[in-house]
Amino acid sequence: MKILHTIQEVVQWRTTTIDRRGKTIGFVPTMGCLHNGHATLIKQSVDNNDFTVVSIFVNPSQFAPNEDLDQYPRTPEEDIKLLESLNVDVLFAPSANEMYPQGIPLDVEQQRGPFVSVLGVSEMLEGKTRPNFFRGVTTVVTKLFNIVMADNAYFGQKDIQQFIVLNVMVKELFVNTKLTMVPIVRNNAGLALSSRNKYLSPEYVTMASNIYKGLSLAQTTIATTVAKGLSVERDILLQEIKTAWEPYTKTADFKIDYISIADFYTLHEMDIVGPSDKIVISCAVNVFDKISNNTVRLIDNIVM
Repeated sequence: MKILHTIQEVVQWRTTTIDRRGKTIGFVPTMGCLHNGHATLIKQSVDNNDFTVVSIFVNPSQFAPNEDLDQYPRTPEEDIKLLESLNVDVLFAPSANEMYPQGIPLDVEQQRGPFVSVLGVSEMLEGKTRPNFFRGVTTVVTKLFNIVMADNAYFGQKDIQQFIVLNVMVKELFVNTKLTMVPIVRNNAGLALSSRNKYLSPEYVTMASNIYKGLSLAQTTIATTVAKGLSVERDILLQEIKTAWEPYTKTADFKIDYISIADFYTLHEMDIVGPSDKIVISCAVNVFDKISNNTVRLIDNIVM
């Protein structure tokens, strides 16, 4: 596996190694601290492309000044071993200066240079809590796509809004990279794998699996109702989820940021879910770990 740190190195590798008339590049952009969820994305790329490139870059532009950029977990040695074991061809690990030649202060008002925004699907859910998050994501992914020139790129379903935002960006900016959404990888209890899970003590990892169990109750209700050709009201679904989480919200172990029952394509909230609707049930929950004294914000979703 080649480990490249500059744009020029990637371009040189791409132009001297790959015959674009018959060979394909698969690409998996990451922020490192790799786990089995990332491995699933990478395996799909390796299986379906001639070459696979993985990037590791903790992107400053998707962090707000009060967020955990400096504390974001970084495990470079372990990441390299995993990538080598998965037969990745290239690891691209650029510096912030390489990706943002004019610098990248966390304060948006001080940022300079080109940025990419996707209006209409970025402002709700994660975008409501983290107003400039998707601006940072779409900007860095655009840069990475222009550097790697991948035929296919792979993203996890766990970050469902990210995938929807990027899919709109790719289609409407006519980017020649096909996006594939790969299903969520979960632990045995159902908790979606995330780099942030490392902040939780084992007891709270187990507790956090109830996030998915709450969403699953709403999924079952929808599936049972639409199978009869009927519709179900949003309020019923929200109440089911909240009731499942009540033992943990009452003790202040969980604090709900949002629960969403939304159209899959537009992310507009649904008042009623019927048989013909494609929807995403999603949430963000702050888990207050009283053992490790960490607060961890976890997201999850189910697509139907």
